Amino acid sequence: MSDELLKLRGNIDRLDQEILDRLAERARSAQRIGEIKQGNLYRPEREAQVLRRLAEANPGPLPNQAVQRIFREIMSACLALEHPLRVAYLGPAGTFSESASRKHFGSAPTFMARATIDEVFRSVEAGVVDYGVVPVENSTEGAVGGTLDLLLAHSLQVCGEVRLRIHQNLLSRAEGIGAAKRLYSHAQSLAQCHEWLNRNLANLPRVPVASNAEAARLASEDAESCAIAGEAAAELYGLNVLAANIEDDPNNTTRFLVIAHHDAGPSGHDKTSLVCSAVNRPGAMHGLLEPFARHGVSMTKLQSRPAAGGLWEYVFYIDIEGHRTDEAVAQALAELDQRAAFLKVLGSYPVAVI
Repeated sequence: MSDELLKLRGNIDRLDQEILDRLAERARSAQRIGEIKQGNLYRPEREAQVLRRLAEANPGPLPNQAVQRIFREIMSACLALEHPLRVAYLGPAGTFSESASRKHFGSAPTFMARATIDEVFRSVEAGVVDYGVVPVENSTEGAVGGTLDLLLAHSLQVCGEVRLRIHQNLLSRAEGIGAAKRLYSHAQSLAQCHEWLNRNLANLPRVPVASNAEAARLASEDAESCAIAGEAAAELYGLNVLAANIEDDPNNTTRFLVIAHHDAGPSGHDKTSLVCSAVNRPGAMHGLLEPFARHGVSMTKLQSRPAAGGLWEYVFYIDIEGHRTDEAVAQALAELDQRAAFLKVLGSYPVAVI
């Protein structure tokens, strides 16, 4: 072994000890903050600020995403020393919703799978868990209507968002696709991989199931089947990846919302979500949007949805840039409240970090 290699390894050992000492110091500081605050220590805006600052200060060679992932785990572990979080997600285990939950909160919380989006909302509302993670829209398939309806029906608020690149994989117990006689998948994933399936497995029967994790579970019990699911499901159920990244759109992304009894404070780079309805008169829709334009507030999303109990009546889900306490946003929302037949601010929260 060369002298240079020995020297480099010795330097790494020294740095590892320094990192460990600093981690212990950080954890003690986090514990002290918990003793002073004596309340909910998880602050989404604070974590977002830390992760953005680290990305801006990152000298390399590690990419920003790797640095942020490492520090997300550090913050998650430090928070768990005082108050281990409980997070509900749309299950079962191995879904993209679980992956989104772990991306946002790190590995330290207790993650609880729920069978439906409605059960996630109910678990948070009842205080069984601290937070819930639910899908709200996909870049290919559009909005998740059930989540939008529940945001309107419940008193919970949005305190965060997660953007997860969705990579679909063909999984099986078999070593190749030749033995497959059926394909299990969630209907949305079948749609996201439609062209690939038509080119490669046009004659294979497709069986829609409740989730991709359920598809992977079924494939793990049947050597003559395959499933479409993510890497987490493949690992969980011990399946081979026969073909990776088979989604038709390489930029396929799902956006998830984090729901709680509170929203987030200002982080400096925020988004506000709201739902409203217009009075039934000419120009009413223009009247809803005009305050945003006049106060220079950028609108990033406008989604109409049939109102419950009203034939041909609609509510509008809107995302705008900025925090509800920002002066321009607050003024625009105050004017909108005077013009709308109904207005509910769903919450302000940091824009997803990577």
